[in-house]
Amino acid sequence: MINDPLSTLPRIASGQGIHVWDRDGKRYIDASGGPAAFSIGHGNREVNDAIKRQLDDIAFGYRFHFRSDAAEELSEIITRRAGGDLGHVIFTTGGSEAVESCLKLALQYHQARGETSRVRFISRERSWHGNTLGALSVSGFHQRQRPYRGSLIETSRLSPVNTYRPPAGVSAGDVAEHCAGELENEIARLGAENVAAFIFEPVVGAAGGAVPAPDGYARRIREICDRTGVLMIADEVMCGVGRCGTWRALEHDGVEPDIMSIAKGLSGGYLPLGAAVFSGKVAEPIYAVDGMPITGHTFTAHTTCCAAAVAVQKIIERDDLVARVAANGDLLRAGLEESLGQHPHVGDIRGRGFFQGIEIVEDREAAEPFSPDARMFQRIMRTGFDNGLIVYPTGGNVDGIRGDQIIIAPPYNATTDELDTIVDLLRRTIDEAIASYTP
Repeated sequence: MINDPLSTLPRIASGQGIHVWDRDGKRYIDASGGPAAFSIGHGNREVNDAIKRQLDDIAFGYRFHFRSDAAEELSEIITRRAGGDLGHVIFTTGGSEAVESCLKLALQYHQARGETSRVRFISRERSWHGNTLGALSVSGFHQRQRPYRGSLIETSRLSPVNTYRPPAGVSAGDVAEHCAGELENEIARLGAENVAAFIFEPVVGAAGGAVPAPDGYARRIREICDRTGVLMIADEVMCGVGRCGTWRALEHDGVEPDIMSIAKGLSGGYLPLGAAVFSGKVAEPIYAVDGMPITGHTFTAHTTCCAAAVAVQKIIERDDLVARVAANGDLLRAGLEESLGQHPHVGDIRGRGFFQGIEIVEDREAAEPFSPDARMFQRIMRTGFDNGLIVYPTGGNVDGIRGDQIIIAPPYNATTDELDTIVDLLRRTIDEAIASYTP
């Protein structure tokens, strides 16, 4: 008899705004936007109507047979919001495929330029880039990689960039320069002529618990990549498309990547969609030599998925929701700090905008995590469900085994009253979850 833990989950019935209901009629406040995907909440009539209109016309036109208004309009929205030189888009059906396409674009770019030895990737520990084998290979999330070791591509991994848990012997104030130096040294060790790209999350999501890099780090990375000819890939699947209070997460850092992956908030969870966005610098040799990017899938630029995303992005822009995330993100953070800032088992509160992480510790003074046997991050998630609160749990942030974090990532149009409710329920949930644990 197979014991499937997912078989005990409640069965979803409906959703409206920030709330969802299960088949038993229980209501939950979706404080994590699912997996940080539901950017405008559930049950939006405008989006549902846009999907229905597209389905009434045609569900999907295969990209090698037809262009579509939906895909072209969405491409224009993305390149305009991304800005700078990021003027090219390849659509996928999710974040893992988007990252996979980013890696392939980097390789194709160097091949087209005749730099055929540039095949190595550099990433960071405690990072998550996706479930496809390439994206999994460049991730630094050992629990999720374990069954596939031996089949993953060779990747160099640097230290996590986390001022709360800096590398050994490094002060919090020196983390940015130290970690940028690690990249420079690894490129030199491998030989710049062998390195295709460095991939990182501007704000680390599932593997770290909403960890933003310190000021100056991204600018140093950009300078190092420019000097060595290594491409910079920003994985913004979880932290991008407005979630951090800027449309691109790296806008906060004043930096533009060569290639960027986006997904989740792009279509707001209404239909599966992701994209690899890339610069003219990357596009020029690819189109000149190969005619087009050699990547994509059957359902690339799926017409109805693109129509859903167009509707979502128009609402985000019309209602100025990215600016609202920036402003209300400060309110959310202030509420978390007031409620949990001195909590004896809260070690760190971090993040940007509507992407906030709380690290739970057993000993606050020593920043000592709970035993991994406690599964505290899962305990908090289950207690939250009992209390009608959905949060996103993550574990292993400290050393790949120990560490408990939860992410709060509500829809961009959550009201201030809803944010207050989230903070209140979260404090109660953390207290009850910890009280339920007996070592």
